[in-house]
Formats: sequence, structure tokens, C-alpha cells
Amino acid sequence: MQDDRLTRFLGGSPGRVALRLVFLSLVVGVILSALDIYPLDLLYGLQDFVERLWNMGFDVIEQIGSYFLIGAAVVVPVWLISRLLQSGRGQS
Repeated sequence: MQDDRLTRFLGGSPGRVALRLVFLSLVVGVILSALDIYPLDLLYGLQDFVERLWNMGFDVIEQIGSYFLIGAAVVVPVWLISRLLQSGRGQS
């Protein structure tokens, strides 16, 4: 019973899945190496991205908040009207 769950979760027998992952890791490693991309470069890129967001300051948060309020000014009344119309139809 436990084996069936594990096999279903993994998508096959553990041995076959392990071999498939080893093969795919090798292929992806060769491709990334040919493109001159290395794992640490990906981590440094992510770190730089977060740093740039931080350095942009909190203006981004203010801008996102204004987008949210503008959208909510349209979405909430439309939703409320649709709910009121549906409740009126349901009682008839």
C-alpha cells in the first residue's frame, strides 16, 4: 500500500525516476554549461534582482497600492451588484 502511494507520487518506480532525474540533470547541465550559465550565476542574479527591488525603495509598493485601489473601485461594486442580482433571482 505504501509502495503504491510512493510510486504514484513519484510517477514511476523510485529506481526509474532516479535514473530519469540523473539523465535529465546531465542533459540540462551540458546545455547550461554550453550557454555559459552556472548555478552560482543564477543565485547571484537572484540576489541582484532582490537588491535592485530593495534599492528602488517603497515607491513600488505605493504604486501597486494605487493600482489595487483603482481596480477595487471598479471590481467591488460590480461584484456587489452581481451578488445582489443573483440573490434576487434565487428567491423568486
